[in-house]
Amino acid sequence: METLDYVPLRLKKNEERRLLAGHAWIFSNEVDVEATPIRSLEPGQPVTLQDSRGRTLGTGYANPNSLICARLVTRDADHPFGPSLLVHRLKVALSLRERLFEEPFYRLVHGESDGLPGLVVDRYGDVLVAQITTAGMERLRDALLSAFEKVLRPSAVLWRNDSPVRSLEGLDLYVQPATGPIPETVEITENGARFQVPLLAGQKTGWFYDQRDNRAWLRRLSTGARVLDLFSYAGGWGIQAAMHGAEQVTCVDASADAVAQVEANARLNRVDDRVQALAGDAFEVLRRLREERARFDLIIVDPPAFIKRRKDLKEGTAAYRRINQMALQVLARDGFLIACSCSQHMAADALEKQIHAAARHVDRQMQILSRGGQASDHPIHPAMPETAYLKAILCRCIGQ
Repeated sequence: METLDYVPLRLKKNEERRLLAGHAWIFSNEVDVEATPIRSLEPGQPVTLQDSRGRTLGTGYANPNSLICARLVTRDADHPFGPSLLVHRLKVALSLRERLFEEPFYRLVHGESDGLPGLVVDRYGDVLVAQITTAGMERLRDALLSAFEKVLRPSAVLWRNDSPVRSLEGLDLYVQPATGPIPETVEITENGARFQVPLLAGQKTGWFYDQRDNRAWLRRLSTGARVLDLFSYAGGWGIQAAMHGAEQVTCVDASADAVAQVEANARLNRVDDRVQALAGDAFEVLRRLREERARFDLIIVDPPAFIKRRKDLKEGTAAYRRINQMALQVLARDGFLIACSCSQHMAADALEKQIHAAARHVDRQMQILSRGGQASDHPIHPAMPETAYLKAILCRCIGQ
């Protein structure tokens, strides 16, 4: 039995319905604060969740300072939330990835979808990069390190706890080595290409494994093509396009460090003679390319989330339309566009609608060839639409 100190957290009448349907979040307005005052709890407090009649629904943790005031981790009364459950869930997550992938380069833990809310872990061989986003998981930092050691015995673990989401939980932001020497870069392979991935100075947890399956589209599209890779980061799209026969690739990113990484990865894969990297704002670069009457046969638009909060929906939606419309203005006749969104608040059909509207504005007809989502190491919880965030649309844009 775990040694954590669990306290009861009782819900109002009928507020357990969403939990019983499979969801794992409890909002503050669903709690019976007279029976169990939320404000008396500590951030990250282990709790036993109860319905209005006091029946146990499971165990998890709470945070009185967050709108999501509690998260259900397990419904099994015999195996409550705690250190040994962390080990078990890690083993289950690892067994899935080992079945899916031949090499140890993947997202090992994807939050609620792997039964570990508030935790993301990316694996780079024997190096782990972990990100904690909730107070409940923060309280178990030492237990997590112990679980990593029991299950994987990594040579190094990096805490990449600099996500702004932590502020909503009242947590500090930091990037900190946990164990072992952290290499400046690690090498991974994806779809036959090799990449040097920056860990300490890279974006988020280092690499965007979630686009792995969508980048496989490039095998069929790249031969002889002029390719434009916008928001390229370390060149995940552009380098693979060059390796699959692209005639010329232009990668664009606002970060000078990312541009340097693209150049290094192009040399690593011996395609540097066909890959050019530009530092600049994607909107400004597209404006200049249009003035120069540049044309590309394949354009990838894979921006950071334009819609981080629901209140950003209108402005962010307009940004998706604008960037794709500008891309279409430099897309060659009958060219291919891969348009992506990692904004959880934007539905896939909404992204398609904006691209279609952009195509009509520039007098092009859009054909949708394929729809993609996040790779299988980013599983989706069927009761939690919040875990499905990535959209990728492969389309061809032809004249009238």
